[in-house]
Amino acid sequence: MKPLSLKYMIISATLAALALLGGAIWVLSGHSPAALSAAAPKAAKSPAAAPQSKAAQPHLPESKPLPVSEALSQRVAEYHIDVRLIPDTALLEASETVTWTHPGLKPVQELYFHLYPNAFASEKTTFMKESGGELRGDTMPADGFGSMTITDLRTTEGVSLMQRLQYVQPDDGNVNDKTLVKVHLPQPVNGGESVTLKIRFEVKLPKIFARMGTAGDFVMAGQWFPKLSVYEPKGTRGVKAEGWDLHQYHGTSEFYSDFGIYNVTISVPASYTVGATGFPVKAAQIKQDRKIYQFYADDVHDFAWAASPNFVVAEEAFSAPNVPGVRIKLYLDPLHKDLKERYFQAAKAALTAFSKWYGPYPYSTLSIIVPPKEGNGAGGMEYPTLITAFGAAESSPGTSLERTVIHEIGHQYFYGMVANNEFEEAWLDESFTSYAEDRLMEQEYGVSSNIALQASLVSTSQPLNLETWKYTTADGYTRNVYIRGKLVLKDIERQTGTKAMDAIMLAYARKYRFHHPSTEDFQKIVEKVTQKSWQAYFDQYVYSGGSPDFSVDNIKTGIAKSSTEGENGHYKFTVKVSNKGSQYADVPIKFTFSDGYTVRKIWNGGQKAANFQLTYKAPLMSVEIDPDHSILLESKHLNNFMLAELAPKTLSRWTLVSTKLLETLLGTLVW
Repeated sequence: MKPLSLKYMIISATLAALALLGGAIWVLSGHSPAALSAAAPKAAKSPAAAPQSKAAQPHLPESKPLPVSEALSQRVAEYHIDVRLIPDTALLEASETVTWTHPGLKPVQELYFHLYPNAFASEKTTFMKESGGELRGDTMPADGFGSMTITDLRTTEGVSLMQRLQYVQPDDGNVNDKTLVKVHLPQPVNGGESVTLKIRFEVKLPKIFARMGTAGDFVMAGQWFPKLSVYEPKGTRGVKAEGWDLHQYHGTSEFYSDFGIYNVTISVPASYTVGATGFPVKAAQIKQDRKIYQFYADDVHDFAWAASPNFVVAEEAFSAPNVPGVRIKLYLDPLHKDLKERYFQAAKAALTAFSKWYGPYPYSTLSIIVPPKEGNGAGGMEYPTLITAFGAAESSPGTSLERTVIHEIGHQYFYGMVANNEFEEAWLDESFTSYAEDRLMEQEYGVSSNIALQASLVSTSQPLNLETWKYTTADGYTRNVYIRGKLVLKDIERQTGTKAMDAIMLAYARKYRFHHPSTEDFQKIVEKVTQKSWQAYFDQYVYSGGSPDFSVDNIKTGIAKSSTEGENGHYKFTVKVSNKGSQYADVPIKFTFSDGYTVRKIWNGGQKAANFQLTYKAPLMSVEIDPDHSILLESKHLNNFMLAELAPKTLSRWTLVSTKLLETLLGTLVW
């Protein structure tokens, strides 16, 4: 997901740039792995039921599997869903047949489902309390509440399990939060066995401000169906004991699901067009005043769709060396109908580069939804084979159009195929995608991010593998998960070199494609490629909120020879530097003398403090640690620079130069 509030970031960046000046001179510079065969489940079964009389049963969809391709993932879950959109009441009426194949060993007596729309049921839910009804600058509209209701839950034999439902709140105990529900099965499911349940449910769609809902006649159905939680076998993400990974829907958290198969039928008014995950099984059928779509997707862990009577649809076939063939589909808001070539170009650039860097794109479709301006809350979001751009607010947007498309397509790799737990280790998708986004924007469009400036925004460093809701603020989450995590990756690249970093990223993406990796898994890849331990580094900068804080503490000047200042005179200087933060090696230091001569030295960083001694014919004017701002993990730069005590004339000249530089800096920022 694309991060927040550009205006806020610009204001903060402007102030931070002044701090970065620090009184010093610096200028803004600105294929495919072996497929994992599907685990062959034992004969599927439904929970046994105690003898009881059966009431007349409502119609529920039958599980009719489509021809299945070679499995790339374990395919733990299989969903067959029929959904009907009723726009006048913003209602989804749906039925779902879901089969879960136990990936572990121990008998399981309960299944857990995420009911994400219930996050918007009232102001008392965990999501609403934590977010304050706001996400990325979009605020919940008046009377914009929505919810999900399970109206029927049965076994395949028709036995009701409604009385076995129980809402649970494992994270905060908030009884008003109903985003996670447990169903107690009549009979346990053993490892390798399968269980099938039939569900009827309704969704009262909220008004869009956080990823899903309605805006006028635009509908974004994301996280819209009862979705199974992830059951993690021992060893998955390093877990010591197998079990369910259970979390509510939080103000900053996104999602985590198992790979599987989706067969979804969507009924909308005849005037509506639908874009969805996967590919259409057949052409849409008109029945009376309704249009019926059927979509299928496999080896994905989510299914999303959007609908509108106003979409301008465009489609192109595309292939590249690591993209065997994909149909790129645009569902454009009318305001952006003339910008389709920019969307296509950005999508093709992303697919080409990311498939080269991180492994082939394995799906046959990629859909891009462009919401209307009022539906911007659904924009900038990723789902398997489907992304949303930001809302169409202007007819001639800047390169933010391309940046958003590239970022979200990057998520097809990190989150989509390399499917980390976004509740607990969000940096593994957001930081990695932001890293890839920056690289491609510079390569394709010549747009470079001011990394040093971004680093200064991370005022409070926190661990990168922290659960999302445990960051001090939503802003703290964003600055660590999107910015600091990206800077860690860039810092690893700085230390290893670009070629080695490319090998690290490709090895990681290939090994954990269609798996659920952890931060430790990534660390192991870094160590394997570089043939050395990175434990100390990860302990400081990943598993904790480490940050170096370099300081020029003192400059002492003396006479090296028995002479006064003049042509033959030499001066002796002792400069004390220190690191008040986390250890960091190979720190550059620049010494500048009054005649313009400069000396650069490298401090190995092994000690918390060090003294440098220099002798030169002219007075020492200044000392600056990390003058090129190449060490990206430091955010406090004010103490990196110190002026020596100078004669009045020299000091006057230096002050004038600094003033002119400040004016130039401000001129580049006030635009």
